[in-house]
Amino acid sequence: MDSDQNLQRASERGSRGLNGKHRILIADDHTIMREGLRALLESDRTLEIVGAVENGREAVQSVGSLKPDVVLMDISMPHMDGMSAIREIKRRAIETKILVLTVHKTEEYIRAALQAGASGYVLKDASRAELLFAIQCLVAGKTFISPAVSDRIVTGYLHREHSGTTVRSLSDTLTAREKQVLKLIAEGRRNREIATYLYISVKTVEKHRSNLMQKLSVHNIAALTTFAIENGLVT
Repeated sequence: MDSDQNLQRASERGSRGLNGKHRILIADDHTIMREGLRALLESDRTLEIVGAVENGREAVQSVGSLKPDVVLMDISMPHMDGMSAIREIKRRAIETKILVLTVHKTEEYIRAALQAGASGYVLKDASRAELLFAIQCLVAGKTFISPAVSDRIVTGYLHREHSGTTVRSLSDTLTAREKQVLKLIAEGRRNREIATYLYISVKTVEKHRSNLMQKLSVHNIAALTTFAIENGLVT
């Protein structure tokens, strides 16, 4: 029996709902993406879509009440971003598997997602077959990294082995000034206070804040504060 058949058998033995289907929750802030994923996945007789939410906070709440087998989790969402939602779900020791479905291709995002507790990472331009295979892997207790980005992990690892460098975290992608601004934001300082403290204009502070949210794929101050705390920028 080949590996695909073994995986299929393992998937079929995995936990299923009362109707014999694997329960899937979709978390994405774009309506057309949620509806497209629902239509795509419902065409598979082994899957049942138990919910579709538009932010990380709703994802955490829905996982607790709906008990899905797999969550398809976007990273960039308002109110609570995907990374924070993954960490919160895992902090609650929920057995649900999380498959990140995103446009982000860099090694930093992949490693951050896996470290947060995700079991899989797939790009939004993946095929239907790849997405279904990824879900099968997760319900069978395996990890899945999209072939389109797995080479980045291997290449990055080999490069670090040769150069002796360590892996970069998302916080390492920030400039020294951005880290200063992030620290002050996390401490509750307003834009004008930050501008005065750093001897820069309010407009420059706003630009730094916008850059931080874009780089870290977060949409609000609470998520910025959480990131600063978890990366040791503030206590």
